[in-house]
Amino acid sequence: MAQLLYRLGQGSAKRAWLVISTWFVLLATTLTLMLVGGGKLSSSMTIDGLPSQQIVDQLKESFPEAGRGFGQVVFHKANGEKFTEDEKAAIAAGLSDSETVDGVANAIDPFATAADLQKQRDEVIDGKAKIEQAKIDLADGQAQIDAGKPKLAKAETDLKAQSAQLEAAIAQAEAAGTPAANLAPLLVNRAKIAAGFAEIEKQKAVLEASQAKINDGLAEIEANKDKLVYGEQLIEVIENFQTVSADGLTALATIQFEVPENEVEQSTTTEVVAKLSSLNLPNVQVEFSKSMVMTLDGILGVGEIIGLAIAAVVLFVMLGTLIAAGLPVLSAILGVGVSATATMALSAVIDMTSTTPVLGVMLGLAVGIDYSLFILNRHRKQLKAGMSVSDSIALANGTSGNAVLFAGLTVIIALVALNLTGIGFLGLMGTMGALSIIVAVAVALTFTPAILRLIGLRVLSKKERAKLTAGDLQDENEHPKNENRPVFVNRHPIITVLATVAVLLVAAIPMQSMRLGLPDGSSEPVDTTQYRAFKLTSAAFGEGFNGGVATVVNLDEPIAEDDEVKIQAEIATELYALDNVSAVVPAGISDDRRTLLFQVVPATSPASAETETLVYDIRELATQIESDYQGQVGVTGFTASNIDISQKLADALPIYLGTVILLSILLMILVFRSIMVPLLASAGFLLTVFATLGSVVAVYQWGWLGALFDVHDPGPILNFLPTILIGILFGLAMDYQLFLTSGMREAYAHGKSPKEAINHGIHLSRAVVVAAAIIMITVFGGFAFSHLAMIRPVGFGLAIGVLFDAFLVRLLLVPAAMSMLGNAAWWMPKWLDRILPDVDVEGAKLEVKAIR
Repeated sequence: MAQLLYRLGQGSAKRAWLVISTWFVLLATTLTLMLVGGGKLSSSMTIDGLPSQQIVDQLKESFPEAGRGFGQVVFHKANGEKFTEDEKAAIAAGLSDSETVDGVANAIDPFATAADLQKQRDEVIDGKAKIEQAKIDLADGQAQIDAGKPKLAKAETDLKAQSAQLEAAIAQAEAAGTPAANLAPLLVNRAKIAAGFAEIEKQKAVLEASQAKINDGLAEIEANKDKLVYGEQLIEVIENFQTVSADGLTALATIQFEVPENEVEQSTTTEVVAKLSSLNLPNVQVEFSKSMVMTLDGILGVGEIIGLAIAAVVLFVMLGTLIAAGLPVLSAILGVGVSATATMALSAVIDMTSTTPVLGVMLGLAVGIDYSLFILNRHRKQLKAGMSVSDSIALANGTSGNAVLFAGLTVIIALVALNLTGIGFLGLMGTMGALSIIVAVAVALTFTPAILRLIGLRVLSKKERAKLTAGDLQDENEHPKNENRPVFVNRHPIITVLATVAVLLVAAIPMQSMRLGLPDGSSEPVDTTQYRAFKLTSAAFGEGFNGGVATVVNLDEPIAEDDEVKIQAEIATELYALDNVSAVVPAGISDDRRTLLFQVVPATSPASAETETLVYDIRELATQIESDYQGQVGVTGFTASNIDISQKLADALPIYLGTVILLSILLMILVFRSIMVPLLASAGFLLTVFATLGSVVAVYQWGWLGALFDVHDPGPILNFLPTILIGILFGLAMDYQLFLTSGMREAYAHGKSPKEAINHGIHLSRAVVVAAAIIMITVFGGFAFSHLAMIRPVGFGLAIGVLFDAFLVRLLLVPAAMSMLGNAAWWMPKWLDRILPDVDVEGAKLEVKAIR
């Protein structure tokens, strides 16, 4: 491989302009593909097969309206005055106009919704009042009937007595032979009594009719009583649900898209934001939720640029010339340009998250500078030793370039191995990150030699060129200055081991409380619209309104229309009774009447531990609901997806870490021909990982040094961060271990004692390793101040991880432990030594051949 890279460097130098132009043509091609066919990026992360994702997939089929993505728009009166009718009308018109945007299903007017909610409340209150009044009226009527019946009965009794007396008198008169003419008065009285009986029967009929009406009224009240109870239950569970705040200063509109959130086109949200932002309402502040703002604006902000600037300063201090310092930066930018535009072009055919291309940029800049620096540094040494420019370029490519290739392969393998987790978006991150490393290695091995050929001796400072002209040559193979002076790790190995392990373990302590999740709007930079939207929503309605918990009930049999309100009210009431629930909104029923959707609004933010507990509580309640209503219950939404993704990642982490550690040991056994050195290096890597994660938790979850890193609202740790950190830090750790230990191994193989070999290796490679580490720390550290919230902890984690690994583990802990072990550090079973291939990582054989 070294010989092949030698010829590659030689050919690139001979055809410098062809190589350079080829790279820029490639950049133009990928840029064109990105601009013409670049696809969409999503802020959401999905994993097939998770419970929450299964619900989303199911809703696509059975209840498409419920599976749609949505975003929120906050309208706020900053002047402290309530919305005027003109402002309400303008907002309604703007929302109506937003519905014309391709991909938007509905734009819900908060004022109309508030009016509808109030109307429903009023109808229930009015219905209850009417029923209560009807009860009073019926009770009064019943009292009148009850009072009339005894009177009527007495009248009837009296009339019967009169009738009996009259009939007796008539009978007596007739028996006495009273003339008929004299009986006339008695007969008149008989007629009057008969009329009295008729009137009594009439009054009885009236009372019976009144009783029937009262009975009907009571039956109607009884029939509507359950509906009223269910209506009151629904009013109670949605009582705290509002779209216009109680003070009338904030309104919350909802934009519903035609597809799930992860499928929404960026052009759709961009057009909606543009329309609503352009409303001519001077006194109305308009802000948009996180799902409405899906851009990579600010991918290289002030922090990232400062990081690059510091890296350039380090290069200048190390190399002593602006031209030499600029070359690694130029190479890195070219590599990032190609890989980033290629990634964006691929997003047209591959679904990827917005974090994926940014991760590639971060990695490409850091390793691109370092890889070019390693070759450049070797080339400069050879030039100062009197080697010609062309020969030096070829040899540097065959020696240091070989080390760069091996280092790049370790990072690539670690990143591609992320696919072993079985998590699609994480595997894609690793693959695209590996692409950026491949391009960085290719640029270092071809573009760098070509540029070095054009620069010639100007890669050296004027002072160095003057020495070269005067014949004052520097032997590139001479031993480093002060090589025989024991380094600190040799003089105090036990203290070094104990101190470094103690520091790393103390830094790792916060990791015990690590809580994985995804950041919500509160983690966004304070000057962003999504942060302002989150805070305005929280202040006006409650933090839970920033993201509810969607609960789906799938029934075995369709429900009858008469039972719809009853079942919705009963299930909503059970959900509302759970702790930390602010409101439960029945959000609809599917066309086949089998699927019911409820939006549970928690009292706390979507990323809070309390909301996670609520999701677990709903899933526990599901068993009871399924038993009562013969169906299945599922939970989805931000928090539910967050829990499922975090659990999946946590389950995959040990497998991935074990794979990486095993790979680390095998690679280092192959390179260093030792058993103990790989074990020490791997143990050191574990300490690096633990200390790094502990530091991330301390800053981003606990809020330590929050003012410095702009952590204004501490929250859970990005759920894929531990896995991605392990992959990247593994590759970088192997780089530093390679550059330091290969020199030690060579010295030990040539007869030096273990301590002398450690001295030689550290003095030989310390400067370039320190410079490379500082460059990586500054580049990664710049991303810790990114305008993209999900990138900040990644940048910080990589920066602090490189700091721990390079300066504590590789330069102190591992050499000190090797010093304590002595010859045992280089022990290797003879049988294993015989069967392992000889891997000449730094091209030593090629170097010897060149010297001869």
